[in-house]
Amino acid sequence: MKNAFLTSLLLIFSSFLLAQNDSIIKKLSFTGDFRFRIEQDWNSRKSDGSYRDDRSRLRYRFRFGMNYQYNEWANFGMRIRTGYRIHQQDPQITLGSGFGEFGTLPIGFEKLFFKADYKWFFGWVGKNTYPFEKQNELFWSDNVYPEGVFLSAKFISDSKLLQSLKLSMGHFIIGTGGASFAQDRYFQGIQLLSKHWNDRLKIFPSFYYFKKMPNIPDGNETYNLNYSIVHLGTKVKIIENPSVSVGVDLYNNVEDLSKNDSIPQNLQDQKKGIVLALSIGDFKKKGDWTIQAYYTYLERYAAVDFLAQNDWTRWDYSDQGSPAGRLTNFKGIELRAGYVINKNFRLNLRYFVVDQIIPYGFANETGNRIRLDLDIGF
Repeated sequence: MKNAFLTSLLLIFSSFLLAQNDSIIKKLSFTGDFRFRIEQDWNSRKSDGSYRDDRSRLRYRFRFGMNYQYNEWANFGMRIRTGYRIHQQDPQITLGSGFGEFGTLPIGFEKLFFKADYKWFFGWVGKNTYPFEKQNELFWSDNVYPEGVFLSAKFISDSKLLQSLKLSMGHFIIGTGGASFAQDRYFQGIQLLSKHWNDRLKIFPSFYYFKKMPNIPDGNETYNLNYSIVHLGTKVKIIENPSVSVGVDLYNNVEDLSKNDSIPQNLQDQKKGIVLALSIGDFKKKGDWTIQAYYTYLERYAAVDFLAQNDWTRWDYSDQGSPAGRLTNFKGIELRAGYVINKNFRLNLRYFVVDQIIPYGFANETGNRIRLDLDIGF
């Protein structure tokens, strides 16, 4: 009922705007995309040594967004998407997954914001895209949209050695208890991004602080903990044509977890991570192709596992009352191949092999997955 109300409200609002004068219409822009996914999982071992059934799925996702350019430096924006609201990492819907006999689908807002972009200043308030520089989803999923305030300042230089320098910071509220701001469950970040030699080198050291994060998401926690994560990211373009680049991400959670008696002793020092990436080719315009390879070694507390990607394997908190993925404490590889059929139509093939670092039970959990995405946008 609530989904139907929100959708109706959006349609009424859009119709009202379109009925106004041309000056309003000219300030409106719309975006949308549809994804169809074919996916196969196998060799998914549980912590007790048994195996999950092999799984084949056909999935899809739809998103629709609207922006209103208020003036030359400010705009309002929103976007809705399919997907369970409780499952922030995954907006895809599985065909035949149980919405009755061809029943209705869950839809919700993933973005709703006011944004300002004036000369060297940029900022937004509301719910919007993860704003810090990143080159993969191993630390933060593209499907997770933080709520809060973000500010950045960018300085341009004529020097080839240092092309630009950007300082970014933000405060994002994960859960509020209705008391003072200091009592909220929140995430704060600060990052310095520098670009060198015509964008051939990017360096982005960052610091992220997560306060009072639950060990199990969606209200099922048995204790809370803090994360203080230092991140050093860099990307280097080695060759221009064809484009060849390498990327490195290093993570270190400097929080002293030994003070938390609820954390198992064998996991208290599991706080580091590394992601290595090799990319060949481009993935922007018609005819572009790309081949990419990733190696990941991400210890248990190097990231918040239910805010990171859930692409690599099937591990989740379903047996503890949450559909959220738990994608840390693993090592593995991803191989990817992509082709741009035309401006708004892309094919993306991904293959994953995953193994657990520290077992939670009798055996290491494992997983293999292959998927093909067809993305169509407008």
